[in-house]
Parts: sequence; structure tokens; C-alpha cells
Amino acid sequence: MQQHSRYIDLTTDYGFKRIFGRETNKDLLMSFLNELFQGRKVIKDLVYNKNEHSGDIPEQGAVIFDLTCTADDDSQFIIEVQRRHQELFKQRTIYYGAKLISDQAPKGHRSDWGYDITEVYVIAIMDGFHFSNKPDYLHDICLCHRKTGEIFYDKLGFIYLELLNFNKPEEELTTDLERWLFVLKNMAKLDKLSPYLRKPIFEKLFSIAEYTRLNKEEKDMYDVSLKRKWDEYSLLTSAETRGIRQGLQQGLEQGLEQGIQQGIQQGIEQGRLNTLKENARNMLNRGFNVQLISEVLGLSVDEIKSLMN
Repeated sequence: MQQHSRYIDLTTDYGFKRIFGRETNKDLLMSFLNELFQGRKVIKDLVYNKNEHSGDIPEQGAVIFDLTCTADDDSQFIIEVQRRHQELFKQRTIYYGAKLISDQAPKGHRSDWGYDITEVYVIAIMDGFHFSNKPDYLHDICLCHRKTGEIFYDKLGFIYLELLNFNKPEEELTTDLERWLFVLKNMAKLDKLSPYLRKPIFEKLFSIAEYTRLNKEEKDMYDVSLKRKWDEYSLLTSAETRGIRQGLQQGLEQGLEQGIQQGIQQGIEQGRLNTLKENARNMLNRGFNVQLISEVLGLSVDEIKSLMN
């Protein structure tokens, strides 16, 4: 029987949507987003627009949420939340932001509209891949003057959360933003609500995020989403590419066409195995059960246990 951690993984597409994508739970998402804006914007209400829409091709992944938010001054702005890694990631987030602006233009009588653009923000939650070579976990981007740094336009913004760079232990959490980042990254490793998270908003989060609260269909959907997440991790590693190069080099040294093909194939297989082991180590470090790792990645229990040493 497959075993799971007590709480679902919030960085899976299904886990994130289940917790943050329901009208009854929008107070959770509002709390998280308000912490991200750090007082610059205060959201008092939000409306889920499309809930999800795909990119132009399947490989582009999907936007998790498309939201219309109302601020405490009654102004409205639009937010997109993304999670998956995509090729040319920065360019795609800029495209999505620009598309949200473009979609505001009326089909006719554009001159009467006068380009009264609603504020637009794109928020990207990055788990398992890096956004930059800097150690920061929060990247708050806007349009500014290149020479002076003076803000040119503050109603188009991009917030990138790089969870790989957030490594604070729970006893060192001092702000609600840090608490949110901690649970986003570590929820699936926890077995109870930490004393450092004893606040009503997190008590609600933990009460609805237990795996046992899912029905059979929801569990199946979550399991598929969890497997997809680890498959994505596999694609992000370079082990297979290194294996192909090593195989090609081996074949070239043999000087025979058969040797080249055999070397390439051996390199591919070794690269795949290295990738699976790398993912297994990541899952072990995040506290996943050995049996669950075996079922998700297809490695034997003995192979996984050998990595624990």
C-alpha cells in the first residue's frame, strides 16, 4: 500500500490549487499575497477569473491562477500565479504580463478607452529550479530608469519566489512571509503544526491540507500531480545530457560506428539512472517515505536505501 506524508505537497499543481484555488479558502491566498506585497498593496478581496489557462503549446505549462484583486483603496489589479518551470522563463512571464494588459483593450472605440490600464502583476513560485545566480529568494521586479534606478512605471510588476534559496529553519522564522515560504517548501515533510506557526491562518491551512481528507478521486489526482512534479525535476537535471556526451566520447575512442552507438546508448541509460538517483536523494532529504519514492521513481527499495548512506 502506497504511503504518503501527512500533509499534501503544496508545490504540486494539484496541491496548490486545492488549497488556494477555492472560494472558501481565498483568505489563505489573500494572506499569502498580502505578505508578498509587503504593504505596498493590501488585498481586501479577490475573484478567480479563469482558474487556469494553458500556454500556446503544451510544453509551456499552465498558469495556476488568473485573479482580479481589489485593494483596500478599492482599486483593482490583476495577478497571475505560475509554478512550473518553462523554457525562456523570464520571457514567458513578461509575455503573460503583457497579454494581461493587451486583453484589457476593448474591441472597438479604443480612442474612448484612453489606455486606462489596470495594474498587472505576475507572481511565479519556483520550486526545484533557479531563477538567477543570486542567493535571494524574493525577486521584486518593476520598470525603472536604468541609470538612476528611479521607478518609471509601478503598475506592472513581477514577483519571483525562488524556494530553493529559502533555507530558514522554523525556529528562526520572524515574519508571516517567511512562515508562508516555509510551509510552501516543507509542508509535505511535516507531521504536525509547529509551535512557530501557531496563528489562525496557518491552523486553517494545516486542518485542510491533510492527505486523509482527500477522497479517492482526489487522492488519484494528487498522486498524478506529485509524480508529474518529480518527472519535471528529472527534465531539469543535466545528468542525461552528461551521459550522452560521455557515451559519445566513449564511442569515438573506440573508433567504430557500433561502438559509438553502443556508447551513446550506455551514456543515455547511465544518465537516466543518475537522474533518478538524484531525484531520490532530493525526496529523501525532503522526508519522503522510501516506499513512496520507489513507486514514484521506479527504483527498488534497496537502491533507495543505499542512497541514504
